[in-house]
Amino acid sequence: MENQQPINTSVSGKFVKNLASYVFVALLLGVLVGHYFPEKGIRLDFLGISFLYLIEPFIQPIIFLTIVIGVSGVGNLKKVRSISFKAIAYFIIITTLAILLGVASALFIEPGKIAKSHIATIAIPSKISNAQFNDNWFNFLILNRPLIVLLLAILLGIALSFSRHRERLIIKFQKVSYFLYKILMYLFYLIPIAAFGGMAYAVSKFGIDSLLPLGKLLATTYITMAFFIFAVLGLIFRYYKISLWKFLIYIKEELLIVFGTSSSRTAFPLIVAKLEKAGCSKAVVGLCIPLGYSFNLAGASIFLPICTLFVAQLFDIPLLLEDIITIILVIMITSKVASGVPGSGFIALTITFTTLHKFPVEALALLFSVDKFMNEARTITNFIGNAAGAVIISKLEKDFTPNPEVDLSITN
Repeated sequence: MENQQPINTSVSGKFVKNLASYVFVALLLGVLVGHYFPEKGIRLDFLGISFLYLIEPFIQPIIFLTIVIGVSGVGNLKKVRSISFKAIAYFIIITTLAILLGVASALFIEPGKIAKSHIATIAIPSKISNAQFNDNWFNFLILNRPLIVLLLAILLGIALSFSRHRERLIIKFQKVSYFLYKILMYLFYLIPIAAFGGMAYAVSKFGIDSLLPLGKLLATTYITMAFFIFAVLGLIFRYYKISLWKFLIYIKEELLIVFGTSSSRTAFPLIVAKLEKAGCSKAVVGLCIPLGYSFNLAGASIFLPICTLFVAQLFDIPLLLEDIITIILVIMITSKVASGVPGSGFIALTITFTTLHKFPVEALALLFSVDKFMNEARTITNFIGNAAGAVIISKLEKDFTPNPEVDLSITN
């Protein structure tokens, strides 16, 4: 079994680079069509939605099989427990830092301190009902498939590790995963079309003009997420003598794909291959990346407090210290179940609002008008944080073997 090659390392670098170039061009065309032909661009949203529905049946099984192969392939349950414990502990710490950073940023910059006259009609605040809260909570948890897939895959992987047929079954799972992966690679040729449709729709529906009144909110969100990536993650990488900048350049193709599709899961098999090639343990990557989809969403952890405090400032809702603490505690839960599906961050925001019982339903409509543009930053931050987490856990596990072909070290 030791000689079995990871299935995902067969990714063609040329294919991915060309795909990223096509996505970049598609995004530019989407902006142009949305701006100059809004009546046509508004009808193109189905392209992005259809693509995500098309690849979903392949993404979930690939994630499932990756976890099963990773857990059962370790052959050492103590190592599985060690990786899982360290990963979850790290995710909790890093996302808590992200939440605190979001709160501090919103309190310092005060993005909600803007003139209401510049914003489209804001109706009299009306609270969201408990019934809506209960429905949202129930539906959101039930639809959070990545968490369910994660738990089932870990259990199957552990059970498989005790089977005397483990090696034979792992080989079969690898063949199935490879087959699904090859199909997905062909479907990825449609990513530029999905990116084009999504961007054309966003620009057509909301337009550049609608972003200007909420520019302070967008700027606060983007600046805070950039600070988190380059300051927080950058310092952790520096401790392990890894260059964050080199790492970002190394995964730039995957970043563009994630940006174009507004979903971090579209690049799942690609980032798995990249991390394994860089030197991360297959077991660590197989556990950390899927775990991160539910527990390491740094982008959502920053987005939620900024938007919550933005609404409080905009509507002059007084918040006491205990209210701030409640917001932090609620977001610690809701941010963990925003599963990386496009729009899940906005659903988590809805749940946050309903839990606090102080925020107007009209604010959600206001935030929805710019959510597409905040979602890009949110998804990219989630993706970078997740990929970085796999590197850091590999280092913690002393299971990182640098590849001479991939230089990520800090050069003085």
